[in-house]
Amino acid sequence: MKSVPRNKARGRGQRQWIRPRYQQDDRESIDDGWWRDDDEEPLATSVTVEQSRTIISRNRSPDIPFEQSINPYRGCEHGCTYCYARPAHAYMDLSPGIDFETKLFAKPDAARLLEKELASKSYRCSPIALGANTDPYQPIERQWRITRQIIETLQRCRHPLTIVTKSALVLRDRDLLSAMAALDLVQVFISVTTLDPELARRMEPRAAAPWKRLRAIEELARAGIPVGVMFAPVIPALNDTEMENILARAAESGAISAGYVMLRLPHEVNILFREWLDTHYPLKSDHVMNMVKDIRGGRENDPEFKSRMRGQGVYADMIEQRFHKTCKRLGLNSRHIRLDTSKFIAPAGNRRQPDLF
Repeated sequence: MKSVPRNKARGRGQRQWIRPRYQQDDRESIDDGWWRDDDEEPLATSVTVEQSRTIISRNRSPDIPFEQSINPYRGCEHGCTYCYARPAHAYMDLSPGIDFETKLFAKPDAARLLEKELASKSYRCSPIALGANTDPYQPIERQWRITRQIIETLQRCRHPLTIVTKSALVLRDRDLLSAMAALDLVQVFISVTTLDPELARRMEPRAAAPWKRLRAIEELARAGIPVGVMFAPVIPALNDTEMENILARAAESGAISAGYVMLRLPHEVNILFREWLDTHYPLKSDHVMNMVKDIRGGRENDPEFKSRMRGQGVYADMIEQRFHKTCKRLGLNSRHIRLDTSKFIAPAGNRRQPDLF
């Protein structure tokens, strides 16, 4: 693991270049005496077009509440230090550390591929999740507009979807989402991890500020869009005491549902998160990691279904009880949002008419 110079990593969640676990060769930096760190400009974000043959991913995990998802982008500029999607960058021979948030991939053909897949005679309508891996409204969406094109396609086909995001940019698409909400076709979740601006800046450096996320909840609710809050991840001894306050503020803003996920540290995220703790919260670092091990059966990560999302043991049970009691008191999750799949209209334009001869 190598550290990127501080000036270059300014405004990023990670300074570490960690070797991708599938990479066969190695790289070595050599200082010839001419390089000056103090002259370095911050790392720019690069975006590479990814050519995909399909766009809908299928899920069979029993602890995830959706069967289908779309990820318009690979990598995420938000730079959340705890992001469980970071290890996926290793498949591209890129670092799950700094590369994950600076070397991004976009799928501009996503809407076209989606329409093609929806037109298939074998397609079975089931809600599609946007934001299952990386944020569909990360900063580059302002220019690429891939997420909006996907939503436009789903709206035309009256196909239900769910969205999870940390970005207030979702408000740009409230015209589409409001029209879909009138037909019971959409639900949006805004992820609020902390209300402490300093912790948010360190932990999620390019995501929307906490107050902007609460405002997004309020404006979505005002537009008639069912909106919920995700308190994820719950980080022991770092943000766990904020749970009740975040749920209350979200409910005041118009959220009608809520969820939470315990901190997950798969593969390289374990190393990166520990380094981040040592840098920003050195006095808490050991305590946080010991509590993580406590809810993960003595390990730093638990990949098992169900327990990976909630944890196990006394602390995990306490978090679950606090969450359910708070939701009951605030009226969150009091009614189930059922998205309507019966209105789906398959696009006809991609179905080629058979030749007469």
